[in-house]
Amino acid sequence: MNEDKPKVQFVEIDDDFAGQRIDNFLLARLKNVPKSMIYRIVRKGEVRVNKKRIKPEYKIQEGDIVRVPPVKLPESTAPELPNVKLAKVSELESCIIYEDDHLLILNKPSGTAVHGGSGLKFGAIEALRALRPEARFLELVHRIDRDTSGILLIAKKRSALRRLQEQFRNKTVQKYYFALVMGEWKSTCKVVNAPLLKNEVNSIVRVNPNGKPSETRFKILEKFEQATLIQASPITGRTHQIRVHAQYTGHPIGWDDRYGDRRFDAYSGKFGLDRLFLHAANIKFTHPSTEELMDISAPMENRLERVLKGLRSKK
Repeated sequence: MNEDKPKVQFVEIDDDFAGQRIDNFLLARLKNVPKSMIYRIVRKGEVRVNKKRIKPEYKIQEGDIVRVPPVKLPESTAPELPNVKLAKVSELESCIIYEDDHLLILNKPSGTAVHGGSGLKFGAIEALRALRPEARFLELVHRIDRDTSGILLIAKKRSALRRLQEQFRNKTVQKYYFALVMGEWKSTCKVVNAPLLKNEVNSIVRVNPNGKPSETRFKILEKFEQATLIQASPITGRTHQIRVHAQYTGHPIGWDDRYGDRRFDAYSGKFGLDRLFLHAANIKFTHPSTEELMDISAPMENRLERVLKGLRSKK
């Protein structure tokens, strides 16, 4: 009986976790334990660092000894990782386009959220954790919309996460998306600077002078009869930024259920378009360990290529 009883753990912090807040460290280590319980055990002094009480915002340092108390959740409140036999989970294995000891890069399918929540049992990160049960650490470096396909970076080490997110903050990461938009995009429209404000109730984003500064750079790739294939490069990283900036110019993206135009959906649907035509196609960044310049491309799925083939046949 006593062998099954959870025991106190003493964890020595290495460089991978140095600089992380103790509450975030515990959230990652104590899987499925709610934040409220994490704060409660810290506040009660059950979690200690070097035998001393600490606050939730304490940043752990290399060499710290963290006392992690036993925490057992009722079975009914402990969500499970998704079953690796599920089709949506297993298919992600074939979507991995790069992996080493520090990071993993996924060509995320459209319709797969990056993480669970809001009624979704699981997303890409939960599925990858199920596929990689031996991985000590797997965390999203950034996010892309559920209906957007393409490149998604996942860190496999805390140090990699810190260095990659620093590059995103410093805007040294270059991201390029492909989008099919309505009408003829003007060659003179190369940059859109328009502040974006998110409605916290319904998550709809609008151009608003009270919003956050937002910049997207655009380039025409191919023109069709009633559509344009463009390359979009977001300089800032606002929610739905490319989609709203495209709408703002009068050229909404095809099959966009929030910011689109039904007339364009009807037109593009004739060529087989049935999902948001927005694909994170290329990313350039510095490798968090080797300092090598990484230039990663992700191919579009076949159904998007078929749409372009159909549009070309009508030129």
